[in-house]
Amino acid sequence: MAARVTSWLSWPSMVRTLVSHVRLTLRLLREPGVPLLMKAVPMCAALYVISPLDLVSDFLPVLGQLDDLGVILIFLEALAKLCPARVVDFQRAALSQGRKYSRMPPGREIIDAEFRREETSR
Repeated sequence: MAARVTSWLSWPSMVRTLVSHVRLTLRLLREPGVPLLMKAVPMCAALYVISPLDLVSDFLPVLGQLDDLGVILIFLEALAKLCPARVVDFQRAALSQGRKYSRMPPGREIIDAEFRREETSR
C-alpha cells in the first residue's frame, strides 16, 4: 500500500490525474444530460482558488499551492461522482479512445407503464 501512496503522490502522476480530470470536466460541462446544478461544482473550485481565504495560506511556498491543487482535484472528482454515471462512462470511454467531443446519444430507457381508462358514470 505504501508503494501505491507514493506513486500517487509523484509529480507526473498528479499532473496526469489533474489533466484527465480537467478534460473530463470540460466534456461534462458541455453535456446537456448533466444538470445545471452539477455544472456549478467546478465554479466553486475556481472561487476557492481565487478567494483570499485558504486552508493553507499561499504565502507558504509549496504547501499553499498544493492545498489549492488538492481542493481542485476534490471538486473535479465530486463532479464526476455527482453526474449521471452513464454520461460519465460515455465521456471517459470517448477520452480513452481519443474521440472528439460528441453528445451522448439519447438513452434507450424503457418505461414500464400500464394504461387504464376510468369509466365515468352518467
